[in-house]
Amino acid sequence: MTAWKAPLLLLGLALIAGPARAQSVDGAAALIGGRFTYEVKPGDTLGSIAARYGVAPDTLIEVNQLQRSAPLPAGRSLVIDNTHIAVANPLTSITINVAQRFLVLTEGERVRAYPIAVGRRDWPTPVGAFTVLTKETDPAWDVPVSIQREMASQGKPVIVRMEPSAENPLGRHWIGLSLPGLGIHGTNAPASIYTFASHGCIRMHPDDVSDLFQRVTIGASGVLVYQPVILALIDGRVMLEAHPDSYRRSPNAAKDVRSVIERAGLAAHVDWTLIDNVLRQRRGQAVDVMLAR
Repeated sequence: MTAWKAPLLLLGLALIAGPARAQSVDGAAALIGGRFTYEVKPGDTLGSIAARYGVAPDTLIEVNQLQRSAPLPAGRSLVIDNTHIAVANPLTSITINVAQRFLVLTEGERVRAYPIAVGRRDWPTPVGAFTVLTKETDPAWDVPVSIQREMASQGKPVIVRMEPSAENPLGRHWIGLSLPGLGIHGTNAPASIYTFASHGCIRMHPDDVSDLFQRVTIGASGVLVYQPVILALIDGRVMLEAHPDSYRRSPNAAKDVRSVIERAGLAAHVDWTLIDNVLRQRRGQAVDVMLAR
C-alpha cells in the first residue's frame, strides 16, 4: 500500500514515540495512506473499493454522504481517507496486526503495508511468532478436515482437494507459515480483503500477494498480534486508531489508552473528548488527538 522510512521506537504498552533512544525495541511506527479522491470504475462497489484501500465501507458512506442502497455510478468521485498507523517489529520481517487487518513487511529501513483479510470471529487467526516455511506458485488446495466438515454441515459438496484454477480460493500464491495450517495467500474473492472472512489464514489481494511473494524469503521471521487500538506519537503529534474488537479480547481499551498517555506525561496535551469519540466509533482511521496549538 505505502512504503516509508521507520526510525520510530515503541514505548510502553501501545505508545509509539521517536526518534529518542528508547530502551524498548518492540516496534516502529509511521502513518500510511491518506486522504485522496477516487473515480469510480465500471464494476466497482463500495465493498470492492473499501477492500482495495483498507477502509471500512461505513466510513466511505459517511464521508461521501452516500445512501447505502443507492447505485454507485462509474465516474463518480469519492473521497477516501485510509490513514492508518502501521507498526513494524524491528526484530522480524513481517508484522501482522489481525485486529487492524494489515500486514507490514520490513526491508531494512523501508517498510511496506498491505490490507488483508483474517479469520472469522468463530474461526480466529492465531497470534504468535512464526517463520516462513514454503513458497508456492499456483498451489493446489488440500482442504482441511475441519473445512470439509463445515461444507457437509452446510449441505455443500465436500471438496477434498482443489487443483490450481480460477476457482481455487488460495489464488496464485501461497506462503506457508510455521504455525500449524496457517499461510498467507491470494484469493479469488478480492472484495473480501479488509474483513474477518477466512478460516484463519491471511488473505491478500492478488496484486499485493504477488508483490509480497517476490520480496519475502523462506526462513523470514514474523509475528501475528491482535491490537485493535493503536496509540502513537508521530512527528510530535499523538495519533490514535481504533478498530472493532471483533475477537472480544480488548475490553479495557479506554483505560489502557488513558494509562499510557498519563505515563507519557501527555495528559494535558490531548483532547479527551475526541479520544472518547474515536474509541466509541472505532472507524479504523488514524486521528490526531492532540489539542489544537
